[in-house]
Amino acid sequence: MNVRNAATALVVLLATALLFWPDSGDQEEAVPAGRKEVIFWHFWGGDDRRVVQDIVARFNRSQNEHFVRAIAMPGNNLDLKLFLAVTGGRPPDVINQDDPIVADWAARGALMPLEEIATQQECERLREWLFPAAVDLCEHQGRLYGLCNGLDIRALYYNNTMLKKYGLTPPRSIADLDRIAEKIPANDLPANARPGGGNGGKRIRFGYLPDARRLWAWAIVFGGRWTDDHGNVVLDDEANIRALQWMTSYSRKYGPRTVTAFRQGDQSLPGKSFPLLAGRYAIVMDGQWRTRDIAAAQKRQQAQGQPVTEYGVCPLPPPPGGRALAGWVNGNFFLLPRGAANSQGAWEFMKFWSGFDGHEADAAQTCAEGGWIPVSKAVVDQPRFQAFLREQPLFREFVALAAEPFQKPTPIVPGAPFLYREVVSTAESAMYEDDPPAARVLLQRASENVARHLKRFNRRAATP
Repeated sequence: MNVRNAATALVVLLATALLFWPDSGDQEEAVPAGRKEVIFWHFWGGDDRRVVQDIVARFNRSQNEHFVRAIAMPGNNLDLKLFLAVTGGRPPDVINQDDPIVADWAARGALMPLEEIATQQECERLREWLFPAAVDLCEHQGRLYGLCNGLDIRALYYNNTMLKKYGLTPPRSIADLDRIAEKIPANDLPANARPGGGNGGKRIRFGYLPDARRLWAWAIVFGGRWTDDHGNVVLDDEANIRALQWMTSYSRKYGPRTVTAFRQGDQSLPGKSFPLLAGRYAIVMDGQWRTRDIAAAQKRQQAQGQPVTEYGVCPLPPPPGGRALAGWVNGNFFLLPRGAANSQGAWEFMKFWSGFDGHEADAAQTCAEGGWIPVSKAVVDQPRFQAFLREQPLFREFVALAAEPFQKPTPIVPGAPFLYREVVSTAESAMYEDDPPAARVLLQRASENVARHLKRFNRRAATP
């Protein structure tokens, strides 16, 4: 056997091993007679995994043709595991992802577009049924390569008790947000406390502090874009530059070392504690999942007989000429690996989970139990989900934003993971370095880096 054949055999062996290497918590229930098995790879753990198992059980009870087997694939390198499985001829039938890899995987021939399994009429109805953001997350070169089953939206959480204490109200503009950052004191020591005495020299909070990872959201709010109408990278769009300049104004004011040290303090909180609940900020940008943390914290305060802190949620406030109700969105979506054994069964399961094609009530139950944002107004309007929103008023604010046209994902282009990292690292350089180049220079460099990367990617993808 020559080296090439040996390598191919090893890949096939690894692929087969990976396919039958589920997490130990998965149950090996036998496929009922007369049904076709659907192998489903997912990444959820903890409480979310129990919700996933319930969804799978409900689908399996809902019909007699297919039987879904959910396999949790923990850890990183899910793309490597998938490509090994595809190479070995045993890919899963459906996979759930939340990284911007749709264009990469499609360019490598690993994905099946929906129109190869769904009818043209279904695809047309699906586009009308989905929120715009849910379409954007899975569309590449005019084709849908997946079906979104849950959206993640960012907004501003605010400690309303703290705002009221200092005579402030939730921000409706960038100027309001800057004013809050200015008015919330670094600590609560008396005005006559000596600097450096006791806690006098230590900052214990910010009113607001931009996060370098959130340039993705603020650029859209400022009116920016990451690619042009032809898919060309334009990271140095003028509005993107203005957004980064605004973010770095905080570093210039407080000093990059102070900002960096404070951010590192956020990371040292126990577990994955929400910094807003630790009193480190008056306002923080984050996703809808934090509503659980807030509800749990308020419940603890109530049980302990403490005053209950009041929190609220508001959209990202725009600057003059910017976009209201805008921001960055991502989410979870199903993909159909090419060469799967039961793509039709996978499609039926995808529709059941997302709510499409008459499954809205089922999806409403799924989203309420998982705390997930539906991908369609038809699911949001279901009585079960409306009851959930009445119980979770903060969550309602995120759901309202999900329907807005300027909730934009990372561009669905080959090399999107590199593009995402480049934008974040550029913002980190601008905010955390002692003497960084101007925002315009940094974004121009980043745009050139991404363009070169995409050129290399496209060249490799075109090589047989």
